[in-house]
Amino acid sequence: MSAPPTELHHRIAELAALKQSVLDGPGERATAAQRAKGKLTVRERIDLLLDEGSFTEVEAFRRHRSTGFGLETKRPYTDGVVTGWGTVHGRTVFVYAHDFRIFGGALGEAHAAKIHKIMDMALAAGAPLVSLNDGAGARIQEGVGALAGYGGIFQRNTRASGVIPQISVMLGPCAGGAAYSPALTDFVFMVRETSQMFITGPDVVKAVTGEEITQNGLGGADVHSSTSGVAHFAHADEQSCLEDVRYLLSLLPQNNREHPASVPSDDPPDRRCEKLADLVPLDGGTPYDMRRVIEEIVDDGDCFEVHERWAGNLICALARLGGQVVGIVANQPQSMAGVLDIDTSEKGARFVQMCDAFNIPLVTLLDVPGFLPGVDQEHNGIIRRGAKLLYAYCNATVPRVSLILRKAYGGAYIVMDSRSIGADLTFAWPSNEIAVMGAEGAANVIFRRQIAEADDPDAVRAEMVKAYRDELMHPYYAAERGLVDDVIEPAATREVLIRALTMLADKHAELPSRKHGNPPQ
Repeated sequence: MSAPPTELHHRIAELAALKQSVLDGPGERATAAQRAKGKLTVRERIDLLLDEGSFTEVEAFRRHRSTGFGLETKRPYTDGVVTGWGTVHGRTVFVYAHDFRIFGGALGEAHAAKIHKIMDMALAAGAPLVSLNDGAGARIQEGVGALAGYGGIFQRNTRASGVIPQISVMLGPCAGGAAYSPALTDFVFMVRETSQMFITGPDVVKAVTGEEITQNGLGGADVHSSTSGVAHFAHADEQSCLEDVRYLLSLLPQNNREHPASVPSDDPPDRRCEKLADLVPLDGGTPYDMRRVIEEIVDDGDCFEVHERWAGNLICALARLGGQVVGIVANQPQSMAGVLDIDTSEKGARFVQMCDAFNIPLVTLLDVPGFLPGVDQEHNGIIRRGAKLLYAYCNATVPRVSLILRKAYGGAYIVMDSRSIGADLTFAWPSNEIAVMGAEGAANVIFRRQIAEADDPDAVRAEMVKAYRDELMHPYYAAERGLVDDVIEPAATREVLIRALTMLADKHAELPSRKHGNPPQ
């Protein structure tokens, strides 16, 4: 005969019912409205992000204490944000996720306190933090208290920068000051049609400037992934987006004291890359796709490109070589001949800094004709912006290996991790040309008078170009002066890079004692 229920049993049943109501959320009507917008619910998103059954929620019963404007009658549990931790591929990851069904995901004092706590926990535990953003900004009814909540988030974003990976996933609107938290994190993912980021919305823009534009036209995923550079990745749906977040986390360490996890590969480290000689034309003016070169070199041809649609004349990607994660920075001759400009400088600088912060070795592939000339480039700050990439490389202490495929001219050669700014090893193919500028331009400057006075200027110019190339631009000129460690055949590229990175695995370098540097802005 079973004993009658005790008061504790009643309390346990009450707890179970309460927890179920928290999981159910604000009701079917709110959920239907969320789905009508093509969006998943907050817990469906967390389930897609984390390993099955791994999520542990904290402060699920948190509610606001605000009064006025009807808030005292609306006190839902979670206060519109779900916080906790779980695992991705078995490793701990912290997460906070807005629930748009509750107050439109707007941030109030209690809401912010939950986010602050989970951010502090992530930093203390030394584990990545992922934010699933779908909120309407500050909770207007709570006034300045909501704004102070954002300040606490920004402060923690900054404190965690370079210590733990921070990933922002935009799954709905993000307007006003709220947009600055994603901008402070390491990576920003967006979903087309359903996510937007802007400081002032279309209505304000129209009122102030008279310009009419849609929300997606102003701050949608395609705008930020291809025009502004705010977003690193754009996806067609939430499922593929969160799948890529999981993959990115597999390429990153837990924190700045660890290295990315090594993964055994069936791709032999000494595999010869015979296709490379055919992929890269000898003529420096003929374009080719650097992505195909990268795919031929890395493990299983698999690389994860960052900012793929922005500043396409420079490729930044994470991949593996011999099972170890590397960051690849490469000129893309297929776009603008691979020239460096304002956008590529900023893109490359941020990527190099991220890799350096999280102990990811850098492999730089050069085929660069120089910096892009032009009034717009100069007036918009190519000097200070190009200096960002230079500063990032000079400041990086991770293993750094560079490879010159074809041309490397002028200041762009120096900036793209040359030996003179601290590359540990520099290799070159026998097709390399390292010089202040191309042979044609150099001959026109050096031999200007002889060419002008000649009976046949074209013939003299051609002769001078050949002389300059033979004297100063042959493949072994830099090697003879110790600026290239070895000239290698293209087919040996993979093996040479893996051997170099293996040797450099325990590299230790220290920067001068200082509070922090003052990088160009």
